[in-house]
Amino acid sequence: MTLLQELESRLGEAVAMVVGEPVATPVTAVADLRFGDYQSNAAMVLAKSRKTNPRVLAQEVIDRVDLTGLATAEIAGPGFINFRVLPAAYAVRAEALLRDDRLGVPAVGAGRTVVVDFSAPNVAKPMHVGHIRSTIIGDSLARIARFLGFRVIADNHIGDWGTQFGMILHGWKTLLDAGALEADPITELVRVYREVNAAAKADAAVMEACKAELVKLQAGDVENLGIWRQCIELSKRGLQRIYARLEVSFDHWLGESYYNDRLAGLVDEFLAQGIARESDGAVCVFSDGSRKPGEDPFMVHKEDGWTDNPAVIRKADGGFLYATTDLATIQFRIDEWHADQVWYVVGVPQQLHFRQLFEAAARWGKTGDFRHIAFGSILGEDRKLMKTRSGDNVQLTDVLTEAVERAAAVIAEKNPELPADEAAQIAETVGIGAVKFAELSQNRLTDYVFAWDRMLALHGDTAPYLQYSHVRIRSIFRKLEEPFAAAGCKVVLREDAEVHLVRVLVRFGEVVPTIVDDFRPNLLANYLLELARAFHSFFEACPVLKAAEPVRSSRLALCELTSRVLREGLALLGVRVPERM
Repeated sequence: MTLLQELESRLGEAVAMVVGEPVATPVTAVADLRFGDYQSNAAMVLAKSRKTNPRVLAQEVIDRVDLTGLATAEIAGPGFINFRVLPAAYAVRAEALLRDDRLGVPAVGAGRTVVVDFSAPNVAKPMHVGHIRSTIIGDSLARIARFLGFRVIADNHIGDWGTQFGMILHGWKTLLDAGALEADPITELVRVYREVNAAAKADAAVMEACKAELVKLQAGDVENLGIWRQCIELSKRGLQRIYARLEVSFDHWLGESYYNDRLAGLVDEFLAQGIARESDGAVCVFSDGSRKPGEDPFMVHKEDGWTDNPAVIRKADGGFLYATTDLATIQFRIDEWHADQVWYVVGVPQQLHFRQLFEAAARWGKTGDFRHIAFGSILGEDRKLMKTRSGDNVQLTDVLTEAVERAAAVIAEKNPELPADEAAQIAETVGIGAVKFAELSQNRLTDYVFAWDRMLALHGDTAPYLQYSHVRIRSIFRKLEEPFAAAGCKVVLREDAEVHLVRVLVRFGEVVPTIVDDFRPNLLANYLLELARAFHSFFEACPVLKAAEPVRSSRLALCELTSRVLREGLALLGVRVPERM
């Protein structure tokens, strides 16, 4: 039980005695330490419903609450109950965390299965800077969910089917350079696709040839299926190199093609159940009238008022769409994987698609907790969408390479004595970590500026600052003549900086579960920055190695605990920490 949960429990018992029934008594950490450590507005909420004086009710609660050995309580403002945790109670909590592999984080997801759908690039196309957000946010949420006890299934729902393959097939047979394909498959496939696409726009005969190749593929032509499979395998190989560099992994790569055999039956079932109907030869899901127009994803407001905005699941020519495939995917994840929740880490522009998808799935009886985890755009330093000078999307592999090169330059300047191989490893850790943290420290819904100098700085709200904080702590232990065992240490808190460091440390177990409430990894990023700042204040105010016992061992234990929380917290964000920088 976290400290916050302990306070909620004790407060709840007192409130129940005062009002005669159990009620919710939420407690939160205070934003301003002048008011204590934790705060509850329970008395104010209850007083309003019972038409009584909130301060009087708050005093009755304080008179009943048993905070022995834990905290003191006082009334503030119109009826807030503020708690100040005793230094001795913080010391006991710190000692418990030193013995706890989970660092106080409760397994709130135990017994639940969540599918995390993220990254999902298209086959035969390079990953670009726009894939950073889905890939890094999704990976972090999967890591955090696993740590919280969820059974996590990470699925890379790649785009491995569709009209672009007609052009790739035509180009494979007429333009392919086998040597270039072997050397750099994705670059060669992109070249082929672009050349065919340009030719198809200029020559109707080329477009017809591409359509014919696609029809053959969809009909199961052996040659075209073979080429298609090679494209997927070559693309996966290139994607895996990027994922390996990012240390991102998936349990499954079930792309769009995996669900092809399910689509015709799905449409028939939607028609039979009356969920969809034909319209101008297409099969569509329309509004069922159960929602107000402004809340109905199948209605849209135009100049002449509200009108239908259906989801098409089969085109008039018999072709299927993303909505059809995504419905089949939901069916599979619910029926085969028994998912309790499905998280889709996909950009803001797809909001309407997912609203329609979830509504159609619910009508179909595929119930679950489906979440669209939307995110904004990455901007260049000119505050426009990040592009190359030629106007193309910036490739992700180029971003990662430049991050590592820039990190290497900083490391060479700060520590030129490092052996070359060690310096290269540290540059990889720092560069990739900087890119990840720059993403995860943002509110996911906002656009943000991709600024190299800021994200690689050793000071400020950056991964290198947190990595350096960890390195600084480990350097303390390298000065010891013998290994230090922190688990059995007695924690002694005498200075304000010591108390504040532990105050922040014990909140790790409170912060991590809240991340999946609204899918905000930035809460963890902000917490880790607060912890690093608390540690640096502690380190400046409180001598460690020069202190006399038992204070010396206590402070070493706090250093060890801070190191562990920083390392674990950064690992949940997918950021590694070096031993030296």
